[in-house]
Amino acid sequence: MNQIQQFKAEFFKALAHPMRIRILEVLCEGDRNVNELQSILGSEGSAVSQQLAVLRNKNVVYGLKEGTTVIYSLRDPLIKDLLSVARQIFDNHLVDAISLLEDIRKES
Repeated sequence: MNQIQQFKAEFFKALAHPMRIRILEVLCEGDRNVNELQSILGSEGSAVSQQLAVLRNKNVVYGLKEGTTVIYSLRDPLIKDLLSVARQIFDNHLVDAISLLEDIRKES
């Protein structure tokens, strides 16, 4: 396997958790600290911190310390585009599924 494929595989592994995707969606809207992320996600600090650690270790997000607070940001703004494309793919699958369901109902 070449290095770019390995990089892609590791990158997508970093995204392979619903809370990590949600964290990235929130960070697309602007930088946040852990407390803000906890509040928005309605989740415990330890769970959010664990997922942020994975995203940091895979270089998807980074944190800058401001006093005693760490502010998290997307490492690359293109992540917004990636999540948008993923949403479009999901929507396309939904449209196909709805169309198939309508065809099945017509046959009944």
